[in-house]
Amino acid sequence: MGVLAAVLLASWQLGFTAAVVAAIVDTVLHARSNSSVPAWRRSSVAERRTEMQLKRLERGGYRTLHARAIPGSEAQIDHLVVGPTGVYAVDSEKWDKRLPVRVQSHRKLFHGPFNQKPRLDEARWEASQAAELIGAELGREIAIVPSLAIYGPAIPWKVLNVREVDVFDGSRVRKWITKRERSLTDTEIDRIYEVAEQVLPARYPEN
Repeated sequence: MGVLAAVLLASWQLGFTAAVVAAIVDTVLHARSNSSVPAWRRSSVAERRTEMQLKRLERGGYRTLHARAIPGSEAQIDHLVVGPTGVYAVDSEKWDKRLPVRVQSHRKLFHGPFNQKPRLDEARWEASQAAELIGAELGREIAIVPSLAIYGPAIPWKVLNVREVDVFDGSRVRKWITKRERSLTDTEIDRIYEVAEQVLPARYPEN
Protein backbone atom coordinates (compact mmCIF):
# COMPACT_ATOMS: atom_id res chain seq x y z
CA MET A 1 0.00 0.00 0.00
CA GLY A 2 2.88 2.30 0.91
CA VAL A 3 4.60 1.54 -2.38
CA LEU A 4 1.40 2.32 -4.31
CA ALA A 5 1.00 5.64 -2.48
CA ALA A 6 4.60 6.56 -3.24
CA VAL A 7 4.10 5.74 -6.92
CA LEU A 8 0.91 7.79 -7.07
CA LEU A 9 2.58 10.74 -5.33
CA ALA A 10 5.56 10.57 -7.67
CA SER A 11 3.22 10.43 -10.66
CA TRP A 12 1.25 13.44 -9.41
CA GLN A 13 4.43 15.45 -8.82
CA LEU A 14 5.75 14.49 -12.24
CA GLY A 15 2.48 15.49 -13.85
CA PHE A 16 2.40 18.83 -12.04
CA THR A 17 6.01 19.56 -12.98
CA ALA A 18 5.29 18.67 -16.60
CA ALA A 19 2.28 21.02 -16.62
CA VAL A 20 4.37 23.90 -15.26
CA VAL A 21 7.15 23.23 -17.75
CA ALA A 22 4.60 23.12 -20.57
CA ALA A 23 3.18 26.46 -19.45
CA ILE A 24 6.65 28.01 -19.38
CA VAL A 25 7.52 26.66 -22.82
CA ASP A 26 4.20 27.87 -24.20
CA THR A 27 4.81 31.35 -22.74
CA VAL A 28 8.32 31.54 -24.21
CA LEU A 29 7.22 30.29 -27.63
CA HIS A 30 4.32 32.74 -27.72
CA ALA A 31 6.67 35.57 -26.81
CA ARG A 32 9.09 34.66 -29.59
CA SER A 33 6.30 34.51 -32.17
CA ASN A 34 4.92 37.91 -31.17
CA SER A 35 7.57 40.61 -31.60
CA SER A 36 5.19 43.56 -31.40
CA VAL A 37 5.04 43.52 -27.58
CA PRO A 38 7.36 42.32 -24.80
CA ALA A 39 7.06 38.69 -23.74
CA TRP A 40 5.37 39.47 -20.45
CA ARG A 41 2.63 41.70 -21.84
CA ARG A 42 -0.85 40.53 -22.89
CA SER A 43 -2.48 43.92 -22.80
CA SER A 44 -5.48 44.12 -25.13
CA VAL A 45 -7.99 41.97 -23.21
CA ALA A 46 -6.70 43.20 -19.86
CA GLU A 47 -6.98 46.85 -20.89
CA ARG A 48 -10.59 46.38 -21.96
CA ARG A 49 -11.47 44.75 -18.63
CA THR A 50 -9.88 47.60 -16.68
CA GLU A 51 -11.52 50.20 -18.89
CA MET A 52 -14.94 48.73 -18.10
CA GLN A 53 -14.26 49.06 -14.39
CA LEU A 54 -12.94 52.60 -14.65
CA LYS A 55 -15.96 53.70 -16.64
CA ARG A 56 -18.08 53.00 -13.56
CA LEU A 57 -16.03 55.59 -11.64
CA GLU A 58 -17.13 58.46 -13.89
CA ARG A 59 -20.23 59.17 -11.80
CA GLY A 60 -17.92 59.65 -8.82
CA GLY A 61 -15.97 62.42 -10.53
CA TYR A 62 -13.11 60.34 -11.93
CA ARG A 63 -11.77 60.94 -15.44
CA THR A 64 -9.57 58.54 -17.39
CA LEU A 65 -7.25 58.73 -20.37
CA HIS A 66 -6.46 55.40 -22.04
CA ALA A 67 -3.30 54.29 -23.87
CA ARG A 68 -1.29 57.48 -23.45
CA ALA A 69 2.26 57.53 -24.80
CA ILE A 70 5.31 58.81 -22.96
CA PRO A 71 6.92 61.23 -25.46
CA GLY A 72 10.31 60.14 -26.77
CA SER A 73 9.80 56.49 -25.84
CA GLU A 74 7.89 53.35 -26.76
CA ALA A 75 6.30 53.23 -23.31
CA GLN A 76 2.66 53.93 -22.59
CA ILE A 77 0.40 54.29 -19.59
CA ASP A 78 -2.58 52.02 -20.22
CA HIS A 79 -4.92 54.10 -18.05
CA LEU A 80 -4.25 57.48 -16.41
CA VAL A 81 -6.94 58.13 -13.82
CA VAL A 82 -7.59 61.56 -12.30
CA GLY A 83 -10.16 61.88 -9.55
CA PRO A 84 -11.05 62.99 -6.04
CA THR A 85 -8.51 60.68 -4.38
CA GLY A 86 -5.56 61.54 -6.64
CA VAL A 87 -3.85 60.59 -9.89
CA TYR A 88 -3.07 56.99 -10.87
CA ALA A 89 -1.14 55.23 -13.63
CA VAL A 90 -2.68 51.79 -14.15
CA ASP A 91 -0.99 49.27 -16.42
CA SER A 92 -3.16 46.21 -17.17
CA GLU A 93 -1.55 42.79 -17.52
CA LYS A 94 -2.93 39.44 -18.75
CA TRP A 95 -0.62 36.72 -17.50
CA ASP A 96 -0.71 32.94 -17.95
CA LYS A 97 -2.96 31.63 -15.16
CA ARG A 98 -1.03 28.35 -15.02
CA LEU A 99 2.04 30.06 -13.54
CA PRO A 100 1.96 31.29 -9.91
CA VAL A 101 2.64 34.87 -8.87
CA ARG A 102 4.88 35.45 -5.86
CA VAL A 103 7.10 38.08 -4.27
CA GLN A 104 10.37 38.11 -2.34
CA SER A 105 11.00 40.73 0.35
CA HIS A 106 8.68 43.24 -1.34
CA ARG A 107 11.46 43.81 -3.90
CA LYS A 108 11.06 40.99 -6.39
CA LEU A 109 7.93 39.96 -8.29
CA PHE A 110 7.83 36.64 -10.13
CA HIS A 111 5.39 35.13 -12.59
CA GLY A 112 6.43 31.49 -12.53
CA PRO A 113 10.22 31.62 -13.01
CA PHE A 114 10.11 35.01 -14.73
CA ASN A 115 11.39 37.99 -12.76
CA GLN A 116 9.12 40.98 -13.41
CA LYS A 117 11.62 43.65 -12.32
CA PRO A 118 11.72 45.22 -15.82
CA ARG A 119 7.93 45.52 -15.83
CA LEU A 120 7.86 47.11 -12.38
CA ASP A 121 10.67 49.51 -13.28
CA GLU A 122 8.84 50.49 -16.46
CA ALA A 123 5.57 51.16 -14.62
CA ARG A 124 7.36 53.31 -12.05
CA TRP A 125 9.27 55.19 -14.75
CA GLU A 126 6.10 55.85 -16.78
CA ALA A 127 4.37 57.37 -13.77
CA SER A 128 7.37 59.51 -12.87
CA GLN A 129 7.70 60.80 -16.44
CA ALA A 130 4.00 61.64 -16.59
CA ALA A 131 4.25 63.42 -13.24
CA GLU A 132 7.18 65.51 -14.47
CA LEU A 133 5.43 66.50 -17.70
CA ILE A 134 2.13 67.38 -16.03
CA GLY A 135 3.84 69.11 -13.10
CA ALA A 136 5.95 71.27 -15.41
CA GLU A 137 2.85 72.47 -17.22
CA LEU A 138 0.94 73.10 -13.98
CA GLY A 139 3.86 74.83 -12.32
CA ARG A 140 3.77 72.58 -9.27
CA GLU A 141 4.69 69.05 -8.24
CA ILE A 142 2.15 66.31 -8.77
CA ALA A 143 2.16 62.74 -7.49
CA ILE A 144 1.08 59.85 -9.72
CA VAL A 145 0.73 56.41 -8.14
CA PRO A 146 2.03 53.58 -10.41
CA SER A 147 0.36 50.18 -10.46
CA LEU A 148 0.03 46.81 -12.17
CA ALA A 149 -3.47 45.31 -12.44
CA ILE A 150 -2.97 41.60 -13.16
CA TYR A 151 -5.52 39.27 -14.74
CA GLY A 152 -5.19 35.49 -15.05
CA PRO A 153 -3.27 33.87 -12.18
CA ALA A 154 -4.41 34.05 -8.58
CA ILE A 155 -2.87 36.96 -6.66
CA PRO A 156 -2.31 35.87 -3.04
CA TRP A 157 -2.74 39.35 -1.55
CA LYS A 158 -5.07 42.35 -1.83
CA VAL A 159 -2.64 45.16 -2.65
CA LEU A 160 1.12 44.87 -2.31
CA ASN A 161 3.70 47.57 -3.00
CA VAL A 162 6.66 46.04 -4.82
CA ARG A 163 9.53 48.34 -5.87
CA GLU A 164 7.24 51.36 -5.30
CA VAL A 165 4.53 49.94 -7.58
CA ASP A 166 1.16 48.76 -6.26
CA VAL A 167 0.41 45.24 -7.52
CA PHE A 168 -3.05 43.66 -7.29
CA ASP A 169 -5.66 41.49 -8.98
CA GLY A 170 -7.28 43.39 -11.83
CA SER A 171 -10.72 43.03 -10.29
CA ARG A 172 -9.62 45.34 -7.44
CA VAL A 173 -8.91 48.40 -9.60
CA ARG A 174 -11.91 50.45 -8.47
CA LYS A 175 -11.48 49.65 -4.78
CA TRP A 176 -7.76 50.42 -4.98
CA ILE A 177 -8.53 53.89 -6.32
CA THR A 178 -11.56 54.84 -4.26
CA LYS A 179 -10.45 53.57 -0.82
CA ARG A 180 -8.30 56.64 -0.26
CA GLU A 181 -8.87 60.06 1.22
CA ARG A 182 -10.10 62.86 -1.04
CA SER A 183 -7.18 65.07 -2.08
CA LEU A 184 -8.26 66.94 -5.23
CA THR A 185 -11.05 69.41 -5.90
CA ASP A 186 -13.24 69.26 -9.01
CA THR A 187 -11.35 72.23 -10.46
CA GLU A 188 -7.99 70.53 -9.87
CA ILE A 189 -9.25 67.31 -11.43
CA ASP A 190 -10.38 69.08 -14.59
CA ARG A 191 -7.12 71.03 -14.88
CA ILE A 192 -4.87 67.99 -14.38
CA TYR A 193 -6.93 65.99 -16.87
CA GLU A 194 -6.70 68.75 -19.50
CA VAL A 195 -2.92 69.06 -19.06
CA ALA A 196 -2.43 65.27 -19.16
CA GLU A 197 -4.40 65.12 -22.39
CA GLN A 198 -2.02 67.69 -23.89
CA VAL A 199 1.35 66.39 -22.71
CA LEU A 200 0.65 62.65 -23.03
CA PRO A 201 -0.37 61.94 -26.64
CA ALA A 202 -2.69 59.10 -27.55
CA ARG A 203 -0.76 55.97 -28.49
CA TYR A 204 -3.23 55.05 -31.22
CA PRO A 205 -4.86 57.56 -33.58
CA GLU A 206 -8.60 57.96 -33.19
CA ASN A 207 -10.73 56.44 -35.92
